Amino acid sequence: MISSLKLKNKDNHKQLPSNRKQRTLFIILISIIFLVIVILGGVLIDEGRIVTNLNDRNAPPSLDHLFGTDWLGRDMFTRTLMGLSLSIGVGLIGAIGSASIALFLGMAAATMGKMADRLISWLIDLFLSVPHLVTLILIAFTLGGGFKGIVIGLTLTHWPSLARVIRAEVMQVRSAEYVQVSQKMGKSQWWIALHHILPHIAPQLLIGFMLLFPHVILHEAAVTFLGLGLSPHEPAIGIILSESMKYLSSGMWWLAFFPGLCLLIIVRTFDQIGENIRMLIDPNRAQD
Repeated sequence: MISSLKLKNKDNHKQLPSNRKQRTLFIILISIIFLVIVILGGVLIDEGRIVTNLNDRNAPPSLDHLFGTDWLGRDMFTRTLMGLSLSIGVGLIGAIGSASIALFLGMAAATMGKMADRLISWLIDLFLSVPHLVTLILIAFTLGGGFKGIVIGLTLTHWPSLARVIRAEVMQVRSAEYVQVSQKMGKSQWWIALHHILPHIAPQLLIGFMLLFPHVILHEAAVTFLGLGLSPHEPAIGIILSESMKYLSSGMWWLAFFPGLCLLIIVRTFDQIGENIRMLIDPNRAQD
């Protein structure tokens, strides 16, 4: 997926039609507003609605409880909103960490000589040869799970594809004429990286970061569902789904349906933002 981000910005002479560009910007703005509302809602919502209330337990969805209540009488809408906010926070940390590793290794592979390139390329191939989820489970298990384990695991497992894209882009821009001129003028490697390379790969890095987000959130939920992620005391979506499994046979379908649906909506929203940003940066994408 991320490997398809190889954008050739200098060769893109087409522009998005004005109305198409406005619609794309509008979709991005609405998506960001929606995510901000979810985050603020999870942070500011009254936690009193998730205290145990046995008088309202196992209540189906209603106007008082939009997503129903669980076996302890806790409001599922409140738990879901808090879980989404927590998942977005964990996903943000994991995606930033992975993108930072990808940026560092991608630039190092393309600028620090053949030996560094071979070593980093081998490391990328090694991580890509094993599914993210398997490596994430191993790392989280080794670190004892919890917030620290899941964040470190997410950070260390989602960078390879983006690092490969950045490496390819850096190697391309290194051979550009203006970079060669800067080298002949005696500019240092750091100066060239800061003024020539980083501005060129910034769009790929931004899009890669946005497309990492959905994977990070889903994998966090999956590992937490298996009991190797966040603490059971946290209102995480993975924990909510894991706890609800034993009650589905009793007809309490709302315990898993609404949290799972909301998680998919959040993931799709991030994916939509990434796709629309890519469309703005790469106008040829609009012709697909």
